[in-house]
Amino acid sequence: MSTLETLRSARPLPTPPTPAKPSARSGEALRTPPADPGASESDSLRRTAASGPAGRAVDPFAFADDLGPVRIIHVWEPSLELRGILVVDNVAAGPAIGGLRMAPDVSLEECVRLARAMTLKNAAAGLPHGGGKSVLFGDPRIAPERKERMVRTMAAALGGETGYIFGPDMGTDEHCMAWVRDEIGRAAGLPREVGGIPLDEIGATGWGLRHATEVGAEFCDLDLDGARLAIQGFGAVGKHAARFLTERGAVLVAASDSRGAIHDPSGLDVEALIEIKARGGSVSEYDAGEVLDRDALVAVDCDIWIPAARPDAIHEDNVEALRARLVVPGANIATTPAAEQYMHEHDILCVPDFIANAGGVICAAAEYHGATEAIAMASIEEKIRGNTRAVLERARATQTLPRAAAVELATERVRRAMGFRRHHVF
Repeated sequence: MSTLETLRSARPLPTPPTPAKPSARSGEALRTPPADPGASESDSLRRTAASGPAGRAVDPFAFADDLGPVRIIHVWEPSLELRGILVVDNVAAGPAIGGLRMAPDVSLEECVRLARAMTLKNAAAGLPHGGGKSVLFGDPRIAPERKERMVRTMAAALGGETGYIFGPDMGTDEHCMAWVRDEIGRAAGLPREVGGIPLDEIGATGWGLRHATEVGAEFCDLDLDGARLAIQGFGAVGKHAARFLTERGAVLVAASDSRGAIHDPSGLDVEALIEIKARGGSVSEYDAGEVLDRDALVAVDCDIWIPAARPDAIHEDNVEALRARLVVPGANIATTPAAEQYMHEHDILCVPDFIANAGGVICAAAEYHGATEAIAMASIEEKIRGNTRAVLERARATQTLPRAAAVELATERVRRAMGFRRHHVF
């Protein structure tokens, strides 16, 4: 295996733009290879790893600003056709914690954006950790034996990167983290059997979403008792958010997954949906209500809309269809800046993603430092309620978007940590 690329930010640069121009690395242009009609799927993935979402060549330094990223590493293991990326954004507050994401359509740009979201999330939560993210190109539903080999190999390739701590993310879970720890001795979000606090099992992120939603509801005069809830992505995060919020009095009226959506204005049975998903089914198999296309969920009439699936779920092309009063992202970078601006102008309150969905990393950090499950859950409640209120009060006082207020709050904390470091970001 080989580490293809390690890049360090050398000087302050503007906020990371979307890369548009090719760059050279060690004399070799980082250009998208020409299309080959006979190319394999792995060849296609390799081109995707080296290019942007539209097939553009990527200049890694185009992402750099005065916060980071401190390091970008591409990993390639030919015997497994394994392609991966690690972005360590900023470690001024401590070693970065961020999840390992596995999907066939991840990209360097997505990894950089997610790593920055983790820097801000960890800073806002007051954790002694910076932000990072790793991605594996591939289908997470591959045979378990092959998935284990890929995860273990990715971990071994990055074993020397002690400034990064793996955690679970989309396409990986606590079992994957157990493999990582077995390889390199450090990971968060482990199974109970090896002393961990299983984030997905207890619903750490969903627990945080409940508290962010409760506080957010106060700022848009919304009574949670009887509030209509729609969840995009009824998976590890979405199902627990549904469970915790319906226990609080909300009514789940719509849910979606990768294969479809279901809508019933009179309410859906959360436990029945969880059972369907547990046996490998889709929410669209629910025996009542109206089956919808998964992308139609954005237009469902509701009070609370929780995107808990992929990035950019709400964007400029669909935000006008949104019928909610409160948006609380369970996924990272779930809304585009243009969509957030539209929501702000149309009195739809959007709690920033890295404030609302920090429950998972708060729990992971608590586990990593030896805390119990009860302490972790109490910490999630305290930190997310406090940060959500602080951000929304700042946004109201300054008449700015909630995201702008949240970024300002988190960046202030990152910069204070950087002030204690000789090299600032590392």
